[in-house]
Amino acid sequence: MVQIQEKDIQTDAVGLPVPTAVFNVAVIGLGYVGLPLALLASRKGHRVIGIDISERKIASIRGGVSPFYDEKIQKHLDAKPLDVDTNFARLRESEIIVVCVPTPVHEDHLPDLTPLSGACESIAPHLKKGSLVVIESTVNPGVCDTIVIPALEKHSGLRAGVDFLVSHCPERVNPGDERWSVENINRVVGSLTPEGLEKTLFFYRSIVRGEVRPMGSLKEAEAVKIVENTFRDVNIAFVNELALSFDKLGIDVVNVIEAASTKPFAFMPHFPSCGVGGHCIPVDPYYLIEEGRRNGFEHEFLSLARSINNRMPVHTVNLLARTLEEHNEELRGARIAVLGLAYKSDIDDTRESPARIILKELTVRGAEPVPYDPFVKGEGAASLEEALKGARGAIVATSHRAFRSLSPEDFLKHNVRVVIDGKNCLPKQVFLDAGIHYRGIGR
Repeated sequence: MVQIQEKDIQTDAVGLPVPTAVFNVAVIGLGYVGLPLALLASRKGHRVIGIDISERKIASIRGGVSPFYDEKIQKHLDAKPLDVDTNFARLRESEIIVVCVPTPVHEDHLPDLTPLSGACESIAPHLKKGSLVVIESTVNPGVCDTIVIPALEKHSGLRAGVDFLVSHCPERVNPGDERWSVENINRVVGSLTPEGLEKTLFFYRSIVRGEVRPMGSLKEAEAVKIVENTFRDVNIAFVNELALSFDKLGIDVVNVIEAASTKPFAFMPHFPSCGVGGHCIPVDPYYLIEEGRRNGFEHEFLSLARSINNRMPVHTVNLLARTLEEHNEELRGARIAVLGLAYKSDIDDTRESPARIILKELTVRGAEPVPYDPFVKGEGAASLEEALKGARGAIVATSHRAFRSLSPEDFLKHNVRVVIDGKNCLPKQVFLDAGIHYRGIGR
């Protein structure tokens, strides 16, 4: 175990501490969270091993290729290879083990902690005294105490807080963000013991340029990430409900939100869309809702927000059907181009993507959906031209740059005159002036 000493801490230009000690670090789970973290820790001089149960993912990284689309990740892999393996026995070399496995929900929206508990069971036999286990996976308050620590203790024979340390540093990753990265975004840390908190703060401050804030407990740290994403979900639900209402009132909700944004205080703009996707915003509120129920509290507000956001993909299809009918077309039997499968722009991650629900709803209603996404390979049409050919309408379900740059002519040359802008990313008036039957969400 590396002992933290005064000589290991230097200060930067503004007097903040900059730790210089080198740790043996293992990162469990090499997805959108774990791989960027492992590469960052390696670049900062720590000795890093990445562990994942996916042979395909390990083979890809060993070959120097990111297992998912990310230009920055690929650049870092090109510059410096990462030591990766499927063998958990290599954890014996590590004194800091960071867990970055997914924590999804089941179809009934109940939290699925199987990946996390499985990772803990695989880690435990290789724990050594003095090791620090950091959970970055998003969990509801209490999971470290009731799931993580019991699993580690049971399968290792060691005692948490005595033989090994446990902390929680909830991940903050925003794929495709040009400004905020795993290196410069602020972090929070909670721990089982003061010693664990000190060592975890020391490690993250050695790799992160943002602030690393200590929390009063594991539960406090667990609650932070859930609150962050639930805040966004509630605000998105608010503007989605406005979009549904303003659609009937003939008000352009985007113009209203942009105007409200001119107020320099007490307003934060959120915008409506065809649905909320990704692994965080549509998932994390359910963790808080379920934990509340287990403790005798019903989160009515959060449940309502989830209900509103969940209905937006179907609303988008309804908007398409209504627009087609207004121009003597029927949805049943119509070929419909669905532009975008990823949950957000310029990435290939389709988890919880509203496009999936849109495709399913179109199929159920007798349409012929043809998806196209330049980042998601092997699904749907091979090109935009192929997707639009013969289509009676189109839904923009992801705001990829390639789609934001589309002109009315790109649709008109295929005789596509009905365009539903599910992300409000196209210039409304330009499309209307060109004769496109354009409808956005709430505009």
